Amino acid sequence: MRRKVRRKTFSKERIVMAASSIIVLGALTATGLWLRADDSTQDDGYIVDLSQIENSTAAGMADNEELKVAENVTENSVPADDLDYDPYFQETNSGNVENPDVSESKSMSEGSDESGTKGSQTPSGESVNEDAAQEEADTPAISTAMQPTLSFGDNDPLVWPVVGNVLVNYSMDKTVYFPTLEQYKYNPAIIIQANEGDMITAAAAGKVTSVFEDAQIGNGITMDLGNGYEVTYGQLNNILVSEGSYVSMGDMIAQVAAPTKYYSVEGTNVYFKLTKDGEPVNPMSRLN
Repeated sequence: MRRKVRRKTFSKERIVMAASSIIVLGALTATGLWLRADDSTQDDGYIVDLSQIENSTAAGMADNEELKVAENVTENSVPADDLDYDPYFQETNSGNVENPDVSESKSMSEGSDESGTKGSQTPSGESVNEDAAQEEADTPAISTAMQPTLSFGDNDPLVWPVVGNVLVNYSMDKTVYFPTLEQYKYNPAIIIQANEGDMITAAAAGKVTSVFEDAQIGNGITMDLGNGYEVTYGQLNNILVSEGSYVSMGDMIAQVAAPTKYYSVEGTNVYFKLTKDGEPVNPMSRLN
């Protein structure tokens, strides 16, 4: 009896287990079918475009990089006050803004313009030009230690500026006759006969104080000899010295020119005058 009861119980258990398995499998199958149907519905409505995502990502990265570059430029930009700006250089080297030297741009070739005057334009060029101008102003033209001492004395001699006869002699105590003018007049100098083109030499050491032109004696030179003495040369051509220059006795200073109309009858000559404190002195008393 017990065996029969156990067999019946075991058979019932097997049936229950089989039924449970069938129910579970059926539920799982139904669930799987439902999920697949749901997935297909979602796929139909939401298609993923990978190429568009890549393009969007690349564009976003580019925008971010541009934004970073812009931020860096803004952060690292130099304030206007810190720029190495040269107003003069800009004016000299451009048509719109205010060169020396230079650098050297279009306007430097036009002007350098004030170049420049002021110069070239490099960064901080204005301050460089100002410094140079200040140094130039502070520097003496000629060092006093290098300037010759002018010490022509009352007994110092002169040498003839050109070899020739005296056509009209010095005369301040009475008048002398001038052939071209056909009149008598005082003569504060001597008129020395010469040939056109002959070289004229300095009668004494001195400093050139004036290079001038006169209607009567033509081109002339005045030199300071020192101690109030001055000497003047006239009827000159091709002058070799300039104002401010120093010459030694015997240095060539010019050539003999054709005579002016006031000495056309006398002929080619050299006008030679000596003064002391502005008063004429007879040069014949000093010429060897």
